Amino acid sequence: MSQARFEHRMQSLLAEADVRIDGGRPWDFRVNDARVHARVLGQGSLGLGESYMDGWWEVEALDGLLFRLLDARLDERIHGPGELFDALRARLTNLQSRRRSGEVGRRHYDLGNDLYAAMLGRRLVYSCAYWREARDLDAAQEAKLDLVCRKLRLAPGMRVLDIGCGWGEALKFAVERYGVNGVGVTISVEQAEYARRLCAGLPIEIRLQDYRDLDERFDAVFSLGMFEHVGVKNYAIYFDVVRRCLPADGLFLLHSIGTNRSVHRTDPWIARYIFPNSMLPSAAQLTHAIEGRFVLEDWHSFGADYDLTLQAWRNNVEAAWQDLDPRYDARFRRMWRFYLSASMATFRARRSQLWQLVLSPRGVRGGYTAPR
Repeated sequence: MSQARFEHRMQSLLAEADVRIDGGRPWDFRVNDARVHARVLGQGSLGLGESYMDGWWEVEALDGLLFRLLDARLDERIHGPGELFDALRARLTNLQSRRRSGEVGRRHYDLGNDLYAAMLGRRLVYSCAYWREARDLDAAQEAKLDLVCRKLRLAPGMRVLDIGCGWGEALKFAVERYGVNGVGVTISVEQAEYARRLCAGLPIEIRLQDYRDLDERFDAVFSLGMFEHVGVKNYAIYFDVVRRCLPADGLFLLHSIGTNRSVHRTDPWIARYIFPNSMLPSAAQLTHAIEGRFVLEDWHSFGADYDLTLQAWRNNVEAAWQDLDPRYDARFRRMWRFYLSASMATFRARRSQLWQLVLSPRGVRGGYTAPR
């Protein structure tokens, strides 16, 4: 196909999303390199993201453009040549095995605490905030942490487990506000070291540990933004681990991004550059794994709040680039901008969801009323 035909095909597809090539609106696609049409049409999302990283195209409102592409479902019509192989590999291989589980820690969470400190706000909380009554990121993150504690009915003296504790902020909040003590586990070296410093002097133990090795009792368990790295082949093991760590009257809160249909892998660009070996659960996959292990007490969906959270993260990091280490070069910045903008677009188009589930081993006697 000639370059002109690639451009015509691209123009036709973009028109379905109300996007024009070299138009004057903030979400219009501006071409810097004419090879971009063939690259995107031939490689799908991988070609779109990589060509943006390479400066082959520009747009004033990146999240606005990507939202329109997703809302028009153009991603379902353009696939890269390796996607069939990736899908088959995900079906046949446990991409989130114990051996592979540390890769996302090394490649993403260990990028540098300076980057995350600049982006995430006063608290290093790398999961969706709760904006119901909040007007800024810090207040929304504190509201989310308090919501988690209230849903778990935390009380002084309780022993709490945080699976995927990140930089330790959630446990620190729970200990200081609710008088509990706890253990946090992470597979990120950088996060573990930071969390130990953050929580020094508090009744908190931070471990560099795979969740599969947990086998001890806690009064309550929570996991915020870690389940996206577990993988459907490991869901049964994951919930078995949580179940054996809880007493009959304990509660578990799972906070996770979700997707509208069952898949076994993530987007090819996300897998290569952001979250290797990740995948989002569907409601069907979650309920199948929970069946026979837990009683579902509450299912809270507030995915629109993630769009607001990501916008705040983008604003923070864009304002901070000039003060960050030069290792975050121009290509890295474009990669990070594409990651945050694409994530905004998925939630804005309601293609991704944010769920908080409250689970109990045998059911709360007399019933459970979830705070909001």
